[in-house]
Amino acid sequence: MVMDINEIREYLPHRYPFLLVDRVTELAIGESIVAYKNVSINEPFFNGHFPHHPIMPGVLVIEALAQVCGILGFKTVNKLPADGYVYYLVGSDKVRFKRPVMPGDKLTLEADVIKGKRGIWKFACRASVDGELACEAEIICAERKVA
Repeated sequence: MVMDINEIREYLPHRYPFLLVDRVTELAIGESIVAYKNVSINEPFFNGHFPHHPIMPGVLVIEALAQVCGILGFKTVNKLPADGYVYYLVGSDKVRFKRPVMPGDKLTLEADVIKGKRGIWKFACRASVDGELACEAEIICAERKVA
């Protein structure tokens, strides 16, 4: 175990129901991260998406990927939200969904740094279930100081 939920909460300002990372299993500072989210039928979005055929919304899969990018960014620059910083999702390119994510799935989240310059980071990201690609995207995040 590289990061449990308590340490993740130090690096992400998100809280229930929007904290979408349960554990980080691999982390190479400045390079890559592997984490996962256990997808449960108890997630609030399943009440409406869709009641008789529950599927995790694609935008939340992208958000989960962006959250692992934020963890990798914070770890790389050695900062925390408690220091007054936040990572914003500012762009996504080449987004493709390959399979639905459903209750009971363990969603593996991976991100590799493509480049980082002056607080703007670009990542190659993949989300998979049991080794099967669910989503891929390039995600851009920006580090910002907040008041």
